[in-house]
Amino acid sequence: MQAKSRPPATPEQTLWAMDQLIATHLVGQHEIAQRAGVNVTDLTCFGFVVGAGEDLLTAGELAERVHVTTGAMTGILNRLERAGYITRRPDPADRRRVRVAAQPEALARTQEIYEPYYARVTALFADYTPEEIAVLHDWFTRATSLAAAYLEEHCRTD
Repeated sequence: MQAKSRPPATPEQTLWAMDQLIATHLVGQHEIAQRAGVNVTDLTCFGFVVGAGEDLLTAGELAERVHVTTGAMTGILNRLERAGYITRRPDPADRRRVRVAAQPEALARTQEIYEPYYARVTALFADYTPEEIAVLHDWFTRATSLAAAYLEEHCRTD
């Protein structure tokens, strides 16, 4: 595939477009969380659990990722467990800790909600060459690291 001609954009225009995407996603996450019967923080935690796959996260690792206290994480996990989204498993290396696993039925429910959107985004990727997709992947990966570092430096409350 040959790269398509694209209109020029300044960094400021691109930052504005990114802000619009993030704002739309924030609104969407709230709507999806409501549809899934949880709050947006709980849905975000569930997303991290799903993303970890078989490398189960501890409650403490989840608390760090979501920037909440371990006490708040206990409440989040209690709600997710009651709603049937997760199970807690003892950590084989340290029985005092728990690891969090997604319930297969909950994973299927959330995939059903997200799949139509992901299909549209995947179709959008068809407009880009493999090289352009590599640039997008690099940018998203680096921007995520940058955002996480910024949060750690400027927004940590503990």
